[in-house]
Amino acid sequence: MKLAALFSGGKDSTLALYKASKEHEIACLITMDSKNKDSYMFHTPVDNVDNLAIKMQLPLIKIKTAGEKEKELTDLKRAIKEAIKEYEIKGVVTGAVASVYQSSRIQKICNELDIYCFNPLWQKDQVELLNELVKNNFKFRIVKVAADGLDDSWLGKIIDKRNLPELIKLSKKYKFNLAFEGGEAETEVVSCPLFKNDLSN
Repeated sequence: MKLAALFSGGKDSTLALYKASKEHEIACLITMDSKNKDSYMFHTPVDNVDNLAIKMQLPLIKIKTAGEKEKELTDLKRAIKEAIKEYEIKGVVTGAVASVYQSSRIQKICNELDIYCFNPLWQKDQVELLNELVKNNFKFRIVKVAADGLDDSWLGKIIDKRNLPELIKLSKKYKFNLAFEGGEAETEVVSCPLFKNDLSN
């Protein structure tokens, strides 16, 4: 099946894309560039997605949105419609893990457009998710922190098997979401199996 992947450049959307690509054809990426840095729906910042799309050799549909609550969904629907028209997609892939707010709204748009909605990471255990990333040679750095227990020393740090145990320990101590789905931190993928001719893998 031809799919479009909702893509932010972060670890979850990239892992979801990776998992979906094993069974389906990824026709394009869709990125929402939100002016609202505290958007309920979309990951920020997305400055590097163009470069990541080139590394994956996938076309990118990038739509700007003011990021106003609920209104931003109209912009997402417009982007998905563009993917349907341009690439004849039959569904979208999301990196939603536990956010009912995000997944239910994307599902509603897919229902309205009569296409499938794939959530490969839905309800996945957070520790398992991070371990799967590291196991599959995903390298990702933390680009924003906003939770007790995550100080500025984590900014720019690439998460790997050496410091993952420390991150897990902090999440248990300070009770933050290890997958960062509540905005506790934002990540950016530096290297992964989807990158073509990536010598760092």
